Amino acid sequence: MTDLSASSAVRLAELTTLRVGGPVHRFVEAASEDEIIATVAAADAAGEPVLVLGGGSNVLAADDGFPGVVVRDGRRGIAVESQDACGGAAIRVPAGQPWEDVVLRAVAEGWRGVEALAGIPGSTGATPVQNVGAYGQEVAEVISSVRTWDRGTGRIRTLARSELGFGYRSSLLKDSFSDDGTGRAWLPSPRFVVLEVSFQFVLADTSAPIAYPELATTLGVALGERAASAEVRDAVLELRRGKGMVLDARDHDTWSAGSFFTNPVMTAEQAQRLPQDAPRFPVGEQVKTSAAWLIARSGFGKGHGSPGPAALSTKHVLALTNRGGARASDLLALAREVREGVRTTFGVDLVPEPVLVSARL
Repeated sequence: MTDLSASSAVRLAELTTLRVGGPVHRFVEAASEDEIIATVAAADAAGEPVLVLGGGSNVLAADDGFPGVVVRDGRRGIAVESQDACGGAAIRVPAGQPWEDVVLRAVAEGWRGVEALAGIPGSTGATPVQNVGAYGQEVAEVISSVRTWDRGTGRIRTLARSELGFGYRSSLLKDSFSDDGTGRAWLPSPRFVVLEVSFQFVLADTSAPIAYPELATTLGVALGERAASAEVRDAVLELRRGKGMVLDARDHDTWSAGSFFTNPVMTAEQAQRLPQDAPRFPVGEQVKTSAAWLIARSGFGKGHGSPGPAALSTKHVLALTNRGGARASDLLALAREVREGVRTTFGVDLVPEPVLVSARL
């Protein structure tokens, strides 16, 4: 375990893909599950704020820094519990394992179900929290259980898929940031700290049915058809690179937290108030629309904010980016401008996707 005090000048800007954020009081790089639990439990007992960090790809941290302990999971590995034609593949992955490596292994081994989730930055432990999804797939489709440290009870708790309450970019884990039934707020880390994620895959070299029109067009197949998993992965990476959504230190469009706002989900009545040409996708009894469409139609084009230090991506209006030298305050100001513009134009309140650390929007 590496434990560094504030004198080491570890800054959240060094630990996050937005590359903003001030110094942390204490930084711990944990090498085992026991070290993660011990660090979090000791901080909770002392009343010290805790930020459990993976790849830092979904965090916007304040310029003033973080007055508590930042715990980063340094564990790696993919454990295959079973693999056969009848039962498929069952694997266990520590929370700190980079997600992209899981996708690459899955495609190579013929584990179907995450091929369209290629290129998503961050750690495996973050994927169930927001039910990470892209191009018609969601990680909830292949998760079997999540092993967690329950800060509320001080015990390890394994949550089955049926208990995780998965929805669009949501889960019981995400809800436990501030609503765990006790009235206690656990921010900036949830009550349930992810330790390990278990997956169950079907064995196949072909993908799940293609459910996203843009991906189907790129692959040259009809919606609902399958393609070779490796081809799906490559097509997704091509699409994501075209939108600045694959990390590249040389490309400031990738100095971001990915999509900054979630796509709004509303009632059918609320959706009727949108313009006729607004995108509408059924989500159960509700309707989802496109945050990117709302932003663009509210007058915010690609690159809005340039030549300032913070601007919308030049490739995709849903990403807020650090053009070099940006501070958290610059990104927050841009986010407020966009949110207010959409509210004024359409009466829709956009919800930020990243975790705000010692910051408010």
